[in-house]
Amino acid sequence: MLQRRRHRSAGRTRAARGLLAGVVAAALLLVSAGPAGAAPASPPNPTDGEIGAAQSAQDAAAAEVGRIAAEVAAAESELERLGVQAEAAGAAYLAAEEALLQAQAEAERTASALQEAAAAVDAALSRIAGFSRDSYMNGSVLSTATALLDAEGPGELIQRAAMIDYVSANQLDVLGQLEIARVQQANADSAARAARDRMAEAEQAAAEAKAVADSRLAGQQAAYEQVAAQKSALDQQLQDAQVRLLELQGARDAYAQWQAQKAAEEAAAAAAAARAAEEAAAAAAAARARAAGSGSTAAASSGSASSGAASGAYVRPTSGRTSSCFGYRWGALHAGVDIAAPIGTPVYAAHSGVVRRAGTATGFGYAVYILGDDGAVTVYGHVNRYFVSAGERVLAGEQIAEVGNRGQSTGPHLHFEVHPNGAMYSGSVDPAPWMAARGAGIGGC
Repeated sequence: MLQRRRHRSAGRTRAARGLLAGVVAAALLLVSAGPAGAAPASPPNPTDGEIGAAQSAQDAAAAEVGRIAAEVAAAESELERLGVQAEAAGAAYLAAEEALLQAQAEAERTASALQEAAAAVDAALSRIAGFSRDSYMNGSVLSTATALLDAEGPGELIQRAAMIDYVSANQLDVLGQLEIARVQQANADSAARAARDRMAEAEQAAAEAKAVADSRLAGQQAAYEQVAAQKSALDQQLQDAQVRLLELQGARDAYAQWQAQKAAEEAAAAAAAARAAEEAAAAAAAARARAAGSGSTAAASSGSASSGAASGAYVRPTSGRTSSCFGYRWGALHAGVDIAAPIGTPVYAAHSGVVRRAGTATGFGYAVYILGDDGAVTVYGHVNRYFVSAGERVLAGEQIAEVGNRGQSTGPHLHFEVHPNGAMYSGSVDPAPWMAARGAGIGGC
């Protein structure tokens, strides 16, 4: 009996240390929404080297964009200069064409005037020829006096006098006009030919200048398009580098935010775990007090539960979060509930009874089996350490072990089972409603 008391005292001391450790680590388990003990993966945290490399890549891309931007500006300026020259050459070509057309029109007007003068000369010559023919038919070319004396009467005399006056007045004038018209025709024809020659030369020179300007403009346009394409590609590279840097900086910021959120959640979870542990400890102490005063000592003296013994109180086996419920998983029965809690969290006897087994258990690593005074077996698996031994009498709320991660476990938790028929390894029922019906609800299922 003295040895058992010492063992229990040592167990309580270890339980206090385990409770303190459990409060510190509780957040790692309580924030998990998956299997017992599984913590969410943290977001990526880029290294300083990665961010520095991204910054250097962005700076290099920006410098290259700046360099090519200067080339683009120079190409644009040269393109503008050649464009102005090409426009001037085109205007000169059009002016030469216009001058040539004007010279041709002037030549055509001169030719028309010459044709009219020639027609007038021809008419005058025709009249003179008629007069000469008449004179010849009269026998000779008459002088003025002879023509007048030869008239047969006053009427004919007047007619001949008028003819002689017309011939004398207009013959020389017609001949002079004819000569002037011929000189003008020659001058106009010469001027027209000279103008056409000059304008043809000007047109040819303007056409050649325009061709050269167009060629230079086309070449510069191609050069501009080439550097513009290079700038477009470099702009894309710069954009990609900026996006990559922002992604890394954003990831770093996201990681920092995640850390802050995680710290806050851990602090809140630690506070909640501390409260839960205190509440569980208080409930266990109350259960122990009730069990100690229940007077059910007959079962302890016999070493086994009696069917007529008082059932006594039930208590929640540990504090923590229910991470897995009773039921079938992937074709196999999960025969209990998993309560996630940090390693070292106290595990209490859910009911007064006698320890039937404590130690190594297949799949559980370490486990404790207690036959309760009401005839039900409660099982506590995956414990880190246990503080009782087979045949030992325990009270409801007494610490019997601490939460662990032994055996086939994905994280620190207590696997808790209830076997109402008294069998140690079969006949399990869902602990959640069982415990709830006895005033010690587990919750979460």
